[in-house]
Amino acid sequence: MNLPMNSITSNRRSFLKTSATAMTAAALTRAIEVGAHTGEDGTIDVALVGCGGRGTGAVANALSTQGPVRLVAMADVLGPRLEGSHDALKKQFAERTQVPPDQRFLGFDAFKKAIDCLPKGGLVVLATPAGFRPIHFEYAVERGVHVFMEKSFAVDAPGIRRVLRAGEVAKQKNLKVATGLMWRHDKPRQEAIRRIHDGAIGELILLRTYRMHGAVGFTPRQTGEPELAHQIRNYSCFNWLNASFFVDWLIHNIDVCCWAKNAWPVLAQGHGARVARTEADQMLDDYVVEYSFADGARLFAQGRHINRTWDAFTDVVQGTKGSAVLMESLSAPKPRLYRGHVQTPEHETWRWKGEPWEPYQAEHDELFAAIRNDTPYNETERSAQACLVSIMGRMAAESGQPVTYDQAMASMVELAPGLERIQTLDDPAPVQANPYGRYPIPTPPQAAAV
Repeated sequence: MNLPMNSITSNRRSFLKTSATAMTAAALTRAIEVGAHTGEDGTIDVALVGCGGRGTGAVANALSTQGPVRLVAMADVLGPRLEGSHDALKKQFAERTQVPPDQRFLGFDAFKKAIDCLPKGGLVVLATPAGFRPIHFEYAVERGVHVFMEKSFAVDAPGIRRVLRAGEVAKQKNLKVATGLMWRHDKPRQEAIRRIHDGAIGELILLRTYRMHGAVGFTPRQTGEPELAHQIRNYSCFNWLNASFFVDWLIHNIDVCCWAKNAWPVLAQGHGARVARTEADQMLDDYVVEYSFADGARLFAQGRHINRTWDAFTDVVQGTKGSAVLMESLSAPKPRLYRGHVQTPEHETWRWKGEPWEPYQAEHDELFAAIRNDTPYNETERSAQACLVSIMGRMAAESGQPVTYDQAMASMVELAPGLERIQTLDDPAPVQANPYGRYPIPTPPQAAAV
């Protein structure tokens, strides 16, 4: 059931409004009664690994689902972040947040300790920076627990391959796996794309997506702060942690466009640049990538985070008989279809007129229903493919070379080899600054494509 969001998730979900019910009363009753893969009283125990805004928000959604559920363990490498998350969740979900101090774990092995607190059939929310996702996902599957993992799912092709292998093992073990590509669970987009797949605007020939807004934030290194802790606090600014602005921030849009096309691109070419950014980090602030599909159709993806420039956060598709807007803005998707390519009111043929929808809550409602009903549920493969396509675009833009899907999937380039060997925040970070305090920035021809 979709429930009102709470203040915990306002930092990344404040635009969402309360939506209609996602499950019928009869289905909901059955979900609670069946109790498959739950404790004897039907309780689903949850552990959180990665206690930032994404993880805290995801757990708030998990604790808002129907039926008995409780948070029993938490893990992070930064103590203030863990305690802040716990305090916020405890305040909002007092009865469902049952995490004693000895089950709040710190350190790079904390994820294992938190997952080990779960019974088989429990659920772990994986919400650390994406560089750690393959490691944590593999361990969760090994331990036999269900998984909700936030995007992005890896930072390079070797990581994607690990995620795909773990996803297959999860399927064999009948584990449920949900991912943070929540727009797949958005009713307005589902209805628009159903109509597109039914031929409402003909064959798709051009798709465009834009994520353009102000600069991504950066917090200077604190006095005495270990380099590794500094980079993890600023994970969006270091590619080994979040895969780049293009991957981590455009993956939703790229996934929706590929969903509408019902295909994955076979080729990418593009360019990226550091136009205005002066912070001591690795970020490029401007990306333009052209994807090609097997039938010759194109997807143009533009990502830019520079202050005082044009803002746009939208997905547009054009077909042989018409066109569509899949998202008008982040705060109001307002999908609609048009005859022809002039997108004015007199040419509009359909628009979503239902209630606003909460895809963040819907994805958790569906996951928990699958656990309780023991129905198949595994989003690993398509989510990993969406991430790989995003990585393929980054590889092409940063190297200045065309990159095929097959080349991207086979790539051996690792952004943080040996990540499992990191044990403490005092260990060396995978990326080091030069004597002038500047970090390596991917630029062609030095940036390796494959």
